[in-house]
Amino acid sequence: MEFHGRSSDLRLLQQQLDDVRTGTGTTRGRALMLSGRRRVGKSRLVQELCDRSDLPSVVFQATRRRNPAAERRDFLDIVAHSDLPGADLVAGLTASDWNQALRALAVALPDDGPAVVVIDELPWLTEQDLELEGALQTVWDRHLAHKPVLLVLVGSDLSIMTALQEHGRPFFGRARPIRIEPLHVADVQDATGLDAAAAVDAYLVTGGFPEIVQSWRPGSTLRTFLAESLTNPLSPLLVSGELSMLGEFPQATSARSVLDAVGSGERTFSTIAAAAGNDGPLKSGTLGPLLTTLQDRGALAVDSPLSTRADTKNKRYRVADAYLRFWLAFAPRAIPLVERGHGERALAQIERSWASWRGRAVEPLVRESLRRLLPDKSWPIVNAVGGWWNRRNNPEVDLVGTDHEPVARSVELVGSVKWHDTRPFDRREYDALARAAVAVPGASEDVPLVGVSRSGFVDGLPLAAAWGPGDLVAAWR
Repeated sequence: MEFHGRSSDLRLLQQQLDDVRTGTGTTRGRALMLSGRRRVGKSRLVQELCDRSDLPSVVFQATRRRNPAAERRDFLDIVAHSDLPGADLVAGLTASDWNQALRALAVALPDDGPAVVVIDELPWLTEQDLELEGALQTVWDRHLAHKPVLLVLVGSDLSIMTALQEHGRPFFGRARPIRIEPLHVADVQDATGLDAAAAVDAYLVTGGFPEIVQSWRPGSTLRTFLAESLTNPLSPLLVSGELSMLGEFPQATSARSVLDAVGSGERTFSTIAAAAGNDGPLKSGTLGPLLTTLQDRGALAVDSPLSTRADTKNKRYRVADAYLRFWLAFAPRAIPLVERGHGERALAQIERSWASWRGRAVEPLVRESLRRLLPDKSWPIVNAVGGWWNRRNNPEVDLVGTDHEPVARSVELVGSVKWHDTRPFDRREYDALARAAVAVPGASEDVPLVGVSRSGFVDGLPLAAAWGPGDLVAAWR
């Protein structure tokens, strides 16, 4: 399968490998902690690195809930059958613990040239064998760090991968953390061959997950892609979300209920509590830790109003990645229809809600894109971009640019996002923005007003800046 995008990720990994080649650093070896959501393409990325490097390598894929002794046998077998120079020295060896298994790896590694070692899904190994962390630290310090090796430790459980790097844990300070995100919107445009506006729509649906993006036939419209995906209950668009959810959040758990509530559109603590509870709202003592856990796992993001006034009690929750945001909003109702052969009904349901759903779903992408574009010559001190709202969401301001976050010293711009298929940003929307802007704490009466629109702007609007789909996509290049 052709490898798409990831140029910056590959470049970063290649730089680490180049440092191993040249002996840059305090040790000959270098360790990386590569984390990211399930199905985001981590395994494919490290395999691509191995293939392109043309160096001796080992890639070991752990199996969840497998007996540790069986995992060690497989690890040694893979090392023995690898192209490492000392692989034959490992053949037939057994290991009673991970200390012995990792020392055998050190024996197989070359002394006079670089090599790459990948241990995929490290959290699954640490779950089954609590001694692995200590063994990894010991063997790294005594053997592996003195070899010209790039050791890449990969994991999908973000909370465990973060914990493995905390102070007090055995491997603390020995590995550089790297977070792998889905393909960005410019990668999605390159893969689908769409114009900028359509590429943004494609990103909102696929979330940049490689398997889903690769199922999009280049040049196909959004409607064509959805229609084709909804005729097949095993399409990547439907299956990827289900597999991710089952792997991380089993159906019966309270965490899954909370995620379902946010995915269905609930944003505040109280409305999420009401939607996620079975016999009444979830109690705050239950919901609070669940929300924290979902944030730690990278499933939820939380936003606070951005202005010169601190406001930590007015939080809004959202599904963190674009694909799960789409999947949770539409797939639970669509999948039963698709399984009964009524994909056209599922498509009609999506189309009825598409415009309103997309209008809110695009806002995180717009803000992140502007964070990449700013500061610039016109906005030299805009270092933060967010939104602002009060408890009644009246008004609710899409864009606020400030010099600092979470509490700004100055508000530099206030803006609105209008993402309509054909209607441009017009005078009525400008006037509404002007009225709302004065409610933002710290915004002066003459604060610059900006707009973001999918379909352009009517002439004569006194906007200080106007951005469109092409600008958002370009921000990622």
